[in-house]
Amino acid sequence: MENEVEKLYFTIGEVSDMLKVSHSQIRFWEREFIQLKPIKTAGGTRKFSNSDIDTIKLIHQLLKEQGYTIDGAKEKLKHDKDIPNKQEIINRLKTVRQFLVDIKNEF
Repeated sequence: MENEVEKLYFTIGEVSDMLKVSHSQIRFWEREFIQLKPIKTAGGTRKFSNSDIDTIKLIHQLLKEQGYTIDGAKEKLKHDKDIPNKQEIINRLKTVRQFLVDIKNEF
């Protein structure tokens, strides 16, 4: 039985590829949203945790899918403490939807 090792930190390139968001967009969001705080190495390389990636997904959803402005998204993140739970539910529903679409396409 093989044990999978889960990565703790990801580079900006890996996050960009994973989430289909440009490097510059991620850096911009890092400056704008205090909730996004990747670790920086001595050389200045950003290292994103799974929590940071979840935050980026949430920011992306608020801005791109729900149409919030930067200021509106900041306020939403500051005042709605239940957003991470809602985001998890949305992510799970998207996964279920994709599964159902895949099944439909097989038939």
